[in-house]
Amino acid sequence: MIEREEATIQNFEKLFADIENLRVAVIGDVILDTYWWGAVERISPEAPVPVVSLQKKEHRIGGAGNVALNTVSLGAETTLFSIVGEDEDAELLVSMLQEEHIDTKYIMRSSKRITTNKIRVLGHNHQMMRIDAEVTNDISKEEEEELLSSFESFVKRYEPAVIIFEDYNKGVLTESLIASIMNICKEHKIITAADPKHKNFFAYKGATIFKPDLKEALEHSSALMSNDAIEEHLQQLHIQLHEQLQHKISLITLPSFKLFFQKGSYAKTIASHTQNIADVSGCEDTIIAVAALVYTAEKNMLLAASLASLAAGVVCAHVGTVAINKQQLLAECRKSLN
Repeated sequence: MIEREEATIQNFEKLFADIENLRVAVIGDVILDTYWWGAVERISPEAPVPVVSLQKKEHRIGGAGNVALNTVSLGAETTLFSIVGEDEDAELLVSMLQEEHIDTKYIMRSSKRITTNKIRVLGHNHQMMRIDAEVTNDISKEEEEELLSSFESFVKRYEPAVIIFEDYNKGVLTESLIASIMNICKEHKIITAADPKHKNFFAYKGATIFKPDLKEALEHSSALMSNDAIEEHLQQLHIQLHEQLQHKISLITLPSFKLFFQKGSYAKTIASHTQNIADVSGCEDTIIAVAALVYTAEKNMLLAASLASLAAGVVCAHVGTVAINKQQLLAECRKSLN
């Protein structure tokens, strides 16, 4: 249930209308998600491995691209900043993004990198293997400066309401680039939401919303966690993160996609809305996208976390990376009010 006394379906419709007036930029590692679907009927005579009889190939948008896909699906005007290779996967990925009406003019091409492609082999809807084609070293100083220059021009021209950092540790978000972009956002009073990974975990100083999962957060703190007094432990975790980051809000993904958030002294755990988890791919992307947009529109973190949890429940029911659909989310809002 959405815990907001004045929540009505009319308020939700107004919220989604307000989101359509937002300009958002997503910065980070874009990924081409490739799915090879098939059936498994025998074991290979060459090695003790299953033979997948290939029936279908499918490509989807992943990584920071999936965050952008979620924000544009909710109606926000969305620009994507990233770097891809000079290869066929880049051509395919960029064309897919453009088909979804995501602004791709700030996606750079690099001869020093390949486009990240995660190839998943599935038999009877169960993942049998994943093959990753990627370069994970940091982008060059020249590429970093070009990306930063593009971002400065974008901010001056479009005055975005919120910037979302989506880090998959593939090298686009370097420590110095994060710091520089955060400074620009602070100067222009732009809301920032960060979905970090381990490499530059504490680079997002002063972020509005900082969204690690529980495992990542614990790896970077001395906080304890047990089933006893878990809320107190999570609040202590927030305090330790805040000492390093001086951020405004912690949004932490818990097992089964429960969400904990703390803003100042107010802390709350949102119950999971996931019922049938078919695939967790891309669920974190949906959470950061929905939470960032709703908070930017309403400045209400309880509502933002509640809708992010609802959205995660929808996308986790699908196999493979999918974005939240606005009408599906609105339908879940209706159910939550019953």
